[in-house]
Amino acid sequence: MRGTDWLLLTPLARFGDLGLLLLRGVTGAFLIWQSHDNVFSAERMDEFVKFLDQFGFLAPELMAPLSVWAQFLCGFAFLLGLATRWAGLVTAFNFTVAVWMVHWPQDFPGWWPALILVFLGILFATVGAGRYALDPWLAGRRNDDRDQAEAAR
Repeated sequence: MRGTDWLLLTPLARFGDLGLLLLRGVTGAFLIWQSHDNVFSAERMDEFVKFLDQFGFLAPELMAPLSVWAQFLCGFAFLLGLATRWAGLVTAFNFTVAVWMVHWPQDFPGWWPALILVFLGILFATVGAGRYALDPWLAGRRNDDRDQAEAAR
C-alpha cells in the first residue's frame, strides 16, 4: 500500500456502500419518527396545519398532509433504498421550503436540522442508494427483463 493511501485513507472507500446504508437508515428512521404522529393522529395533523398557517403557508390544510406524508414515505424509501433518488429530491425540496418559510429568521443552529435534511436529500438524489438497497436490484432485474425480451425476438 502506498503512503498516500494511508494519508488519504483510500482503503476506507470499500465501505462506501455500507456508509450509505447506515446514513439512509438513520435518515429514514428520523423522517418516519418525526412524521408518524401526524400521520396517525388527526389531532397532531391539525396542530401542524395551524403551525403552517402561522408561518404564512398557502393552503395549509393541503400542505400539512402533503409534507407529512412526503416525509413519512421518503423515510421508508430511504430505509429500503427504493426510489432513493426521487426520495432525495422530495426531501431536499420539502426541507428547502421549511428552511425558507420557517427557519429563515432563526440563527444557524436553528436552521441546522432542516438544512442537513436538504443536503442529505441532495446527496441521495445524486449518489443514489448504494449497493445494499432495492434500487440496484430493480435496475438489474429491469435489465434482465429487457435482455430476455430482446432474446425472445
